[in-house]
Amino acid sequence: MKRAGLVLAGAALLSGCAATRHAGGGDYIVRDHVGDGVFTSGIEGPATGPDGALYVVNFAREGTIGRVTEAGKAELFVALPAGSIGNGIRFAADGRMLIADYKGHRILAADRMGRLSTYAELPGAHQPNDIAIAPDGTLYASDPDWKNGSGRIWRIGRDGQAQILEDGMGTTNGIEVSPDGRSLYVGESVQRRIWVYDLDAQGGISGKRIFATFAHHGLDGMRCDRDGNLYVTRHGGGTVAILDPDGTVTREVRLKGRLPSNIAFGGRDGRTAYVTVQDRGAIETFRSARPGREYRGTLHRRTAR
Repeated sequence: MKRAGLVLAGAALLSGCAATRHAGGGDYIVRDHVGDGVFTSGIEGPATGPDGALYVVNFAREGTIGRVTEAGKAELFVALPAGSIGNGIRFAADGRMLIADYKGHRILAADRMGRLSTYAELPGAHQPNDIAIAPDGTLYASDPDWKNGSGRIWRIGRDGQAQILEDGMGTTNGIEVSPDGRSLYVGESVQRRIWVYDLDAQGGISGKRIFATFAHHGLDGMRCDRDGNLYVTRHGGGTVAILDPDGTVTREVRLKGRLPSNIAFGGRDGRTAYVTVQDRGAIETFRSARPGREYRGTLHRRTAR
């Protein structure tokens, strides 16, 4: 998430449910995967690729994408075109990396060799931010206007054609699709609320309703696990909130950093959560009880240690 002078801070909600920091094993125990300053303060967009590696934007400098092995070794994967800076990343079924280019107002695609192309143009976009890919390959993008506290949602079909699904929202940021592809979750950071929509067979939205609201701290990137629980990064609160499919917070995982920007699942069983943390330029990790919804089992090859 990129902000125009927005700072959110305060005590964490439900801190009594937060995980203890510890270097050992066990679920919800936080440790470092990549240490301080390896990525810039614009660290964002974590996503696990078909090779099992984690891909994250802004490695060492803005406008890059880094590749991180299972052992936590980070290296440059690709530099984006001049003037482009990535935000959210997701992987299509054919293995291509899809990247929200918030400066270029488009979605980029990168093949496994790092060759770049334009997947979709988003004319008139404010700042393509987080993206989510549905089981049928439809892509959804949040598009916040931080200056005016507003935002919109885009739908990008498998043909690369883009359309605005809804305008005049709050500061749209984190976005995710449920495991069954029937629900779309959209977070509004400044307004501290998450909406849920029904998705139809054509990728359209209806039935908009409040899924959850928070009294303090912003909302950033989010992911679902295979059971439909929603993991939400609390920017300024230093936690990952875990909500069940009814919108109830069941746990908050306390992080080391205060400004988590996004989360992704990976690892050999899909149960390793990776959290990008802006105030550290680092990646923290913990084990979840359930794999992420996009985990494809043996289709994700193990990375070398």
